[in-house]
Amino acid sequence: MMGSAGPDQDPETESEAGATDATFTSLLEDSAEELYEQAPCGYLSTLMDGTIAKINTTLLDWLGLSRSQVVHRMRFADLLTVGGKLYHETHFAPMLQMKGEVSGIALDLRIAPKKRMPVLVTSKVKTSDDGEPLLIRTTVFDARERRAYETELLRGRRAAEEAHRQAEADRKRLQEALAVLQQSLLPAALPEVPGLEAASYYHTASPDLLGGDFYDLFPLGDGRWAFFLGDVCGKGPRAAAVTSLTRYTLRAAALHDPDPVTVLSTLNTVLHEQYTSGEPRYCTAIFGFLHPAADKAHVHWASGGHPSALVQHADGAAGYLPTPGGMLVGILPNAPFVTASTQLLPGDTLLLYTDGLTEARPGPKRELYGEDALRAFTAAQPPVGPKALISALTGLLAGFGEGLDDDTALLALGVPAPLPTPANDDLT
Repeated sequence: MMGSAGPDQDPETESEAGATDATFTSLLEDSAEELYEQAPCGYLSTLMDGTIAKINTTLLDWLGLSRSQVVHRMRFADLLTVGGKLYHETHFAPMLQMKGEVSGIALDLRIAPKKRMPVLVTSKVKTSDDGEPLLIRTTVFDARERRAYETELLRGRRAAEEAHRQAEADRKRLQEALAVLQQSLLPAALPEVPGLEAASYYHTASPDLLGGDFYDLFPLGDGRWAFFLGDVCGKGPRAAAVTSLTRYTLRAAALHDPDPVTVLSTLNTVLHEQYTSGEPRYCTAIFGFLHPAADKAHVHWASGGHPSALVQHADGAAGYLPTPGGMLVGILPNAPFVTASTQLLPGDTLLLYTDGLTEARPGPKRELYGEDALRAFTAAQPPVGPKALISALTGLLAGFGEGLDDDTALLALGVPAPLPTPANDDLT
């Protein structure tokens, strides 16, 4: 009785599946010789001295050579470039002799005059039953795509490294230019004031940004001196332009009016008119006049929204001279400013500073440093003059580390304490 297809099988479908299986089976019926000759990689066998005894068609096609040109006529090292041959003799062959196998070694074949083909080579020594080496079997894989990929990666890395070096060089040049520009906004050195000692310091929070802090001390020609210290809102070139305008305006106004409030009012008018149509620009500032005299100095100043000045007295005490109510300079067309005065005696030092100092957040908890801490620090310093106080504050700022993220300007003015008179021994 003839068999029939099952109820769920289509005879036509079953026939097509059988034909496909038969075709697939026929494709797999490769002879061992064909598998060797047409393998997707190169095969060769050499004697222990490297003489080629057998080589497949794939490798011959890569080399562009015939079997008669290679077998028993060339050694494996002869197929390599000069550099590859040197590596084979000094590393590859000794490792193979010592270990019996080497794997995945990158070499270059000579495939045509002055042309090369990157390959990965694996070799293994075949031994006899008693362990004697008989021949070397070698597999050669085409590594052209891999080499191209590695070359592209290397090119990309070198390009990235060069871009990084160029960026670092550009950044260094920018920092140098910014440092020069920043210095141009500050006096190169404070002048010598008869009967007075002065010291200053400027801390730059970031070498990549121009700060807006400023200070100055200059003579007026009649025994009086003018000084100022302040902080322009913002950073960068625009803030630097405002700083330059502010310094020029204050120096010019000081020559025409002996009232510090009038000087700040002039600056307020200039800034407000200059920036009223665009982004507003303003600053905080203290401007004052200094009258040195015998063993003392009278100081009178006005403040526009700036932190209060601090006095370190000769007896070691320290306290603020408050100027509450002073308006930011340049924010309104008519801004009120507040004045203060003091008389500096021998050993007294007047300290002006910008808020980068008091608004620093040092320590692990990032707590605000604040005015109380500054007063306590100042009171703890020996009252030996402005230079010593500025030096101590410079060390304090350095200790803040990353907690100091704003530029800080310091200006200290004081009357030197008299030098102690050495005691004379009584003559007998």
